[in-house]
Amino acid sequence: MTRFSLLILKHLFGTFEYVAPSLGGRVAFWLFCRTPDPRRLTEKERRILAQSREFMQQARRHSLTTSHGEIVAYEFTNWGARRDGPAVLVLHGWRSRSEHMRVIVEALLQRGFRVVSVDLPGHGASGGRNLNIPKAVAAVSSAAQWLGPFDAMVGHSFGGAVALNAIAGSVAGIAPVRVRRLVTIASPNALPELFSQFGAFLGLGQRTQKALEGCVEDIAGTPLQAFVAADQLRQIQIPTLVIHAPEDKEVPASDASAMGGAGEHVTVVWAPGLGHRRILADGAIAARAAAFVATRRSRWLKPSATVALEDCLPVSD
Repeated sequence: MTRFSLLILKHLFGTFEYVAPSLGGRVAFWLFCRTPDPRRLTEKERRILAQSREFMQQARRHSLTTSHGEIVAYEFTNWGARRDGPAVLVLHGWRSRSEHMRVIVEALLQRGFRVVSVDLPGHGASGGRNLNIPKAVAAVSSAAQWLGPFDAMVGHSFGGAVALNAIAGSVAGIAPVRVRRLVTIASPNALPELFSQFGAFLGLGQRTQKALEGCVEDIAGTPLQAFVAADQLRQIQIPTLVIHAPEDKEVPASDASAMGGAGEHVTVVWAPGLGHRRILADGAIAARAAAFVATRRSRWLKPSATVALEDCLPVSD
């Protein structure tokens, strides 16, 4: 968004605040959920897709129907592995796709898991230009129904939030997806805070901001204030590994710390120097995530531990 177009939007929303705050809220929500044009790829994105092409061809491609349309899912198995064996669902983040999760998928395959990776609505092969939590949770529910059950979920950034909300059953009308373990990588803690930041970016007035936030309850059947990861983690009480880079510029490290404070079942692992997206290409991160998922005992690290990546030693059977 150019500076000029942002100025126009701020002027428009300033008008909405006085004459039609409800309409302004709906327009702002539409902008919040609008996904990037999948045809406009950076050179780096094109390179990642090219490097992952052969790997993606090894997967079975599925077209799944959800309550919000069709999505594409990829099913990976190692040679000789049982298709009815334990499976893990992998979820990418905003402006991402299954190809970007390749290193994570490979690490899970090495542990003997069957792996399913979903292109969320508005991303990758799933198409569309709109994504929100209810749409994403519906995608997870459909994947669980047709390609599950899943032993665990691993999600990066927005994908981590989606995984947690699917497990917590935060969207009315969609049953919780049951898993044994959860891994979030560079994931946000509080959706209300993201909406506040977005409203400030657009210069929304108080009434328009309230209407924007009300759109969440309209489509999810749950108030915006319920979408806080730390609170959800306290409720679901499943072993959770939170991986985060201290210098992450897109999702602050304080979000990981807040999630780590949810209880003894949550462990935070710091990965210095890996930022928000480079963290996905790191083999050590992928190995730690896969080891955590594969751990059958309740022990992983000291309860509610916060450690550096080099100090993170999994306990296996």
